[in-house]
Amino acid sequence: MMLRYALQTIRDRKGGFLGAFVALMCAAALITACGTLLETGLRGSIRPERYAAAPVLVSADQNVHRTIVKHKKGKTKVKHKAKPIAERAWLPRDVTRRLEGVPGVGKVIPELTFLAQPLTPGAKDPDRPAYGHTWASASLTPFRIVEGRAPRAATDLVVDRGLAERARLEPGDRLTVQSTSAPRTYRVTGIAAPADGESALAHQTALFFSDREAERLAAHPGRVTALGVLPADGTSVPTLTAAVEKALDGTTAQVSSGDGRGPVEFLDAAGARVKLVSMGGAMGGTSLLVAVLVVVGTFALSIQQRHRELALLRAIAASPKQLRKLLGREALLVGAAAGALGSLAGIPLGGLLYGKFVDEGVVPATLDRVVSVFPPLAAVAATLFGAWAAARVSARRIARIRPGEALAEAGVERTKLSWVRVVAGLLFLVGGAVLVFVLSLLRTEPASTPVTFLAVVVLASAVALLGPVVVRVSAAVLGRVLRLTGPAGRLAHANLRGNAARMAAAVTPLVLLVGMTCTVLFAQPTLTAAARDQARDGVRADWSLIAQGPGVPAAAARELRAAEGVEAVTEVVRTTVRVGLDKYPAQGVTPAGLTRTWDPDVTEGSLTSFGAGDIAVSELAADQLGLKPGSRLKLTLGDGTPATLTVRAVYARGLGFGDLTLAHDLVARHVDNPLAATVLVKSDRTKSQLAAALRKFPNVRVDSPDAVDRLQAERGQSSADVNLLAMGLVLAFTAIAVVNTLAMSVSERVKEFALLRLAGATRRQVRAMLRTEALSVLLIATALGSAIALAVLTAFSVGMTGSAAPVVLPLLYVAVVAVAGLLALTATVVPGRTALKPSPVTVATAKE
Repeated sequence: MMLRYALQTIRDRKGGFLGAFVALMCAAALITACGTLLETGLRGSIRPERYAAAPVLVSADQNVHRTIVKHKKGKTKVKHKAKPIAERAWLPRDVTRRLEGVPGVGKVIPELTFLAQPLTPGAKDPDRPAYGHTWASASLTPFRIVEGRAPRAATDLVVDRGLAERARLEPGDRLTVQSTSAPRTYRVTGIAAPADGESALAHQTALFFSDREAERLAAHPGRVTALGVLPADGTSVPTLTAAVEKALDGTTAQVSSGDGRGPVEFLDAAGARVKLVSMGGAMGGTSLLVAVLVVVGTFALSIQQRHRELALLRAIAASPKQLRKLLGREALLVGAAAGALGSLAGIPLGGLLYGKFVDEGVVPATLDRVVSVFPPLAAVAATLFGAWAAARVSARRIARIRPGEALAEAGVERTKLSWVRVVAGLLFLVGGAVLVFVLSLLRTEPASTPVTFLAVVVLASAVALLGPVVVRVSAAVLGRVLRLTGPAGRLAHANLRGNAARMAAAVTPLVLLVGMTCTVLFAQPTLTAAARDQARDGVRADWSLIAQGPGVPAAAARELRAAEGVEAVTEVVRTTVRVGLDKYPAQGVTPAGLTRTWDPDVTEGSLTSFGAGDIAVSELAADQLGLKPGSRLKLTLGDGTPATLTVRAVYARGLGFGDLTLAHDLVARHVDNPLAATVLVKSDRTKSQLAAALRKFPNVRVDSPDAVDRLQAERGQSSADVNLLAMGLVLAFTAIAVVNTLAMSVSERVKEFALLRLAGATRRQVRAMLRTEALSVLLIATALGSAIALAVLTAFSVGMTGSAAPVVLPLLYVAVVAVAGLLALTATVVPGRTALKPSPVTVATAKE
């Protein structure tokens, strides 16, 4: 029976349920979109390209491992943990001999993969990074020669047909390639294409060198990238895989087959899966919290608008249980319809977000997106539960009080909040304050970012619960100003005081929008500005070298050191290392003359004797790892090589230069790209004189030291773009909630407007009243949202930079407030005009 009543109510009050439907539908779409990202990270496949013809691959272990043994209450627990390394791990070539003669193994093909970027105009394709290989491994795809011949001499080169078409190359042409050493010009002896008929691979460009030249450029003597294992006649892939695994038992070599070959080929895609799981989970969690806050507010406003109807049901003997059942059924019906439509809309929305991540380089295109029924089903389930819970929470009071009290409250808004709501609001306020305090203690971005957004949501929840009180206090503060603006201001002031609950429902999403948007927009600039300042203050060099390519070759730095008038040349190579399982950004710098070009603000120790077996650490790393000058630090380099170094100095400018600083040659031997990201030069020579010394390197230019600052700014802007993209859906959902809530609030006041018209107010005066109310709500929400953002950003700044001065860009802040104001005015004025169209007499005498 209650289901029939619920259907009848929804049919007769479509407009009243529209707001809740929109909020739930947007929530379902948001959850589905985030769910598809999370599932892609967990289950997304990485298909092989270069290794398509090799059914089994042998590669080095791309993880660092740690075994944790815990003894508790007489029981021993052993946990094995693994974390991926940043660079490619190389496999000893001796592994090849272990596979020779293994039953089922037909052929073992060593593979070398290394940096090889063509420098000819038009050759570069951002969607297809270029890699060099030995021609002996061409059969792993397989590639075949379609024009010319295979490379034989050190200066011979075979390019894939895609590169040949882009750069208009033919056999006999010359092509300059920047690899791991100085640029070299090669003669194109052939053009190759995959045997499947395609002109090139979909996600990479292949350049093939002679075997000896490839080994020189790979710069890892005695090691290979991987081994491709081909089966003997009549041997199945499972049988071959088992035989290879048995032969390599006791080694750290990894055996892959099927879809497991893709992560061996595309290391960035394998790492992106972890990042996508983290981002999808963080986005989904934040989205869920925001959705709960918005949906509860929407249902509260919807039930408040039906207060008289529900009070009458209580008066004619409807029990609290029946009322709760009715509202629960209504919520489930609306939630089911909204969840179904929203989850369907969330699938293409997730695809759009995934495409944006690919465009920004956050996720490589080689990671295939996964779409299944699980995210939509989870979104529908979450929507149903959220709608039911929101309805039960919102109807708590109307279902519990006596019928007479319900009828009394239906006529006049209740001025006092329930003690449960006040206590809950105060708890959320205290919880938000605790989160802000904790945030001020966090000194790493992965730890602080989720706490930052959680603090905003928790404080906005406190505003939602204590909203009526906040609105009444704000009305008292604004009262004098509003009364001076004439009849419209006096009416608006009366509404703020007399209908505080309704106004609070409009304030909450605006507070969330302003607070969350300001936090998203200004958190990364705060971090970037501090890093730029540290980088700028720490560079003592007169000039810097920047390459129009993958980096500055070591030969260019050597050429400059030999030039007259050059005091010091410092090459800087960047990487990521692990101490235990913890990840730290690191750089390699040239020890000779280091203090002439670089000043990281050393607080302990000295850099004067910095050498190959030494390391300098930031204050953050020193604090986390318990280090001081003279300490020994065990770490894992980017390619998985263990190293033990001596701490020589502790420095303060960790944001600008990374947490760990090692010797350049040590880092360069263990990274995929050993070319310097930048080179710092101390010299009294002019820019043109230094450029003349580098004439052999046309792709290297001399720039001011500010180039280091610009590179830092570009990295910061990239991170800011990713954060904005990740939180964009949440902000869009919040903006929709603002419009939805305000439109609901105005639309239900048709009778109030009619009575004002009958009392003598003109349409113009009523519209002016609505505009004044909207501006008052905007002012209150902007003040509260800005205060929340300022508190959170200040704590973020204290923790991450040590300064209680977050970066707030004035024009951007004004734009945020302007957009919020535009949304508020539009969502108020447009429904207001519609509500004023009917004749006031007709509206006033109409049946409810």
